[in-house]
Amino acid sequence: MTPVGSSPSHRRDLRSDQAGAIDLERVSTDDLMSLATDHGRAPMQVGAVLILDTSAGVDPAAVIGAVERRVLAIPRLRQRLVRPGIPFGRPIWVDDPRFRIEDHVSIAPYPTSHGMDGLLATAADFLTTRLPSDRPLWAALVVPDTDDGRTGLVIVLHHVLADGVAGLAILAALADGSPSAPEASLPRPAPSRGQLALDAWRGHLVAIRRLPHTLARVGQALAQLGPSVRARAAESSLNHPTGAHQRFAIIDCDLDAVKDVAHANDATINDVVLSGITGALRHLLVERGEIVDEFVISVPFSSRRVAVGGSLGNQSGAIPIRLPATGAPLDRLKAVASITRVEKQSARGASTAVLGPLFRAVARVGLYQWFVDRQRVVHTFVTNLKGPTTPLSLGGFPIVDIVPLTIAVGNVTVSFAVLSYTGRLTVTIISDLTTCPDLDILREALTAELAAVTGTARPLA
Repeated sequence: MTPVGSSPSHRRDLRSDQAGAIDLERVSTDDLMSLATDHGRAPMQVGAVLILDTSAGVDPAAVIGAVERRVLAIPRLRQRLVRPGIPFGRPIWVDDPRFRIEDHVSIAPYPTSHGMDGLLATAADFLTTRLPSDRPLWAALVVPDTDDGRTGLVIVLHHVLADGVAGLAILAALADGSPSAPEASLPRPAPSRGQLALDAWRGHLVAIRRLPHTLARVGQALAQLGPSVRARAAESSLNHPTGAHQRFAIIDCDLDAVKDVAHANDATINDVVLSGITGALRHLLVERGEIVDEFVISVPFSSRRVAVGGSLGNQSGAIPIRLPATGAPLDRLKAVASITRVEKQSARGASTAVLGPLFRAVARVGLYQWFVDRQRVVHTFVTNLKGPTTPLSLGGFPIVDIVPLTIAVGNVTVSFAVLSYTGRLTVTIISDLTTCPDLDILREALTAELAAVTGTARPLA
């Protein structure tokens, strides 16, 4: 088995003059989009909160030790990103000779005394703190004694390191019982400038040979994005420039109840969530004195179901979908399911063939923030991932819950991250603190929407 973090799809073996093969792993074109978009007020970072059952007692240092032992099985977490520049090709991942676990994992400086609310506030501050670029692009924070003998472990990854599917692969590799790392001499030597130049030249040849395929993907992307670009999202207070101060709220549902409702209405779990979100957003805007009957939601579609062979990085795209927000909950669910069923027929991930070059171009001339602060294509983002179906543990401590985290960016003031884990479905609402001060109203509205069709939704914070 290839260890998590060594991506076969983007790695080449080059022969050195001295000894054996040197691994050369570049970022993908999808990864380049993540790098290009990291020029906003908030960093392009994602994460999760692992809730550990430490009721039997724990020294926070024991959690750090457990993470340190598992990091050896994830080479990417010991690598930093290097930008060799022209003519040496795209950025590469190289082993960090100065890697120290204490540079990446720390303990919260003060105890959280307000349960889940306090933990999420700490997680928001941690997630929006930009990771240092001169070391591996991840960090973790141990938050002890959050509530009822539980400890929080907040994990933050730069988006270039992993998309949602790859992020789950990292979490799985951190868990007890995952395959151990193979014996390896770390750090491995970095490639020479000559090797980089040769590899870049080979990459150009590959790109030329793949030009027909690339042009086909551009056509698919234009077909996906064209209708949404032509029909702008309705103007509302959901679209205002956001900042670096974020706030989270979470809702918990019984996964079997959600599945039952979905199957009974020829829908998916994601359809149930999307339908609830449109109804909740409409309620929020009504409270603000606005009427919007349709919302355009950016829904990511990964081009892979799992991180095959341990490959990380990004292999996904997004499709803006226009969905109804009116009608009875079950009627709306059926309408949403019908719309998403059609959208899923398009090529997964094709949108990045257009969005990637576009974002890189506007970032290169310093206009990325101006561009995303004025977009009128989508109202919100919704990410839905299928998590582990069996309980995990870390260092012998059961992981009782996993809370997914993202950041509200550009002029999208509210977004959503959804994750299933061991029979529960967790929905995290991510909001900008300044432009969405009424997050509590949205949380209550989404809880009511999901409870109306599943009977099990409840707010946790």
